Amino acid sequence: MNHVWTRAIQKRLPEFEERIGRRVSMSLLTGDQLSSSYNVKLNASATDIDVMMVRPLQEQLLFAHNNWLADLSGRAQGDTAFNWGDFQAAPREASTTAGKVLSVPVVTERPVLYYRKDLVNTPPRTLDELQQAAARLTTKDHFGYVGRGQRSGAVTQWSSFLYSYGGDFTRDGRSAIATPEAIAAYQYYGDLLGKSGPPGATNMSLEQAMPIFAQGKAAFYIDADAIYTSLVDPKVSTIGKTIGYAPFPSGPAGSKPYNIPSWSLGINRFSKLQDHAWEFIRWAASSETVTALQTAGIPGARESVWADANAAKGFPAELAAAMKVNARNGVGHDRPEVLQVGRARDIVGRPLVSAVLQEDVAPVARDADQEFEDFLVRDNRHRES
Repeated sequence: MNHVWTRAIQKRLPEFEERIGRRVSMSLLTGDQLSSSYNVKLNASATDIDVMMVRPLQEQLLFAHNNWLADLSGRAQGDTAFNWGDFQAAPREASTTAGKVLSVPVVTERPVLYYRKDLVNTPPRTLDELQQAAARLTTKDHFGYVGRGQRSGAVTQWSSFLYSYGGDFTRDGRSAIATPEAIAAYQYYGDLLGKSGPPGATNMSLEQAMPIFAQGKAAFYIDADAIYTSLVDPKVSTIGKTIGYAPFPSGPAGSKPYNIPSWSLGINRFSKLQDHAWEFIRWAASSETVTALQTAGIPGARESVWADANAAKGFPAELAAAMKVNARNGVGHDRPEVLQVGRARDIVGRPLVSAVLQEDVAPVARDADQEFEDFLVRDNRHRES
């Protein structure tokens, strides 16, 4: 993936090439190009890909079903020096499918509460406080809150609200999006964004919501901590010096933000160079490399690096503190864990849109719950086939 992590690793390739005595060729692709390349090449059992950059929560389950990823369990868990136990629990679990380690997390992500220090003295500690403050700071020309409201795109950020209300997408393999906890989370988010957010919020994903906060038009914004560099970039932001950072606020079930590996490294099962491919992952995900990259502002997944005060210097102090808290409280997924993730997000996002539009969300959630239940039956049947 053409990503800040990949570009940073690319600059360090000579170090690795000298270590193994082989040249490394790295191709950087957009997300769509990467998915298309994998589908074409791996369906043909291509051997010209060794190390694969994958999203554990978006495609790893499908890749595992297709048997495209090599089992790394023995390598990761049996290598004392690599220290698999040093990786944060939530990202480590997300990189494991059916008891097999299929990838190693290299980039992690959590939500953070961004707020305007010139408008807010103390950041909200609870979701109730956030809603009250957002309502108070909403005027004709200024929004109290901005966030994602687009049907599929909002699901990952809404997940932290869902967990903090005591809900989840599924329970015991069944749909859980019409439980009282889920309906309450839908209603809360709908009121927060629908009453204190900008018009047209149901058409907003990251690309539309972030500029509104960056241009000083909203008091609060919850989104991934990985985007903070864009919010402080003077080329796109007018409020970089006044942004505050806080942990995800507590709901009825506490503060339960997602803590996920947004990108991991796996090995193509058809690769003829799996030993060298593992050496690459072992190097790229080593504590030394992760420390170097995290010091430069790229969040990794190792506990020991997060505990290193020097490695935290790559982030504003307040942000680093919030990231640590969110990682400690984190849930290891931010979307339904299914084969057809895109379709699942579309179903789960339907009541979210209704809530933001201030419609009666309960009947919509019950209808979506039945649709999601039918989807899960088909998805499980496909997974077992």
